[in-house]
Amino acid sequence: MTSESSESLSAGGDVRAIVRRFLLRSINIPDVGDDDDLFESGIVNSLFAVQLTTFIEKTFRIEITTDDLDIRNFKSLNAATDFVQRRRATVDP
Repeated sequence: MTSESSESLSAGGDVRAIVRRFLLRSINIPDVGDDDDLFESGIVNSLFAVQLTTFIEKTFRIEITTDDLDIRNFKSLNAATDFVQRRRATVDP
């Protein structure tokens, strides 16, 4: 986990903002909307999806299982945020 992410999470940081920063740093676009379909729009491809899921696992300390590898979980910022929040809720009751 990066120190930036650790600090943000320990301070109750916003999952959406952390994922947005990762996306904007990783791909050359000025901004991305919360509901923009990252795959349909061509912003990301399957190789980047692997990078995104790895980032989410490491940053939020959650395990992404084979069953979780559904495009609906990662197709937008809102989808990824909802996924992380659901997974963290099952880890941190």
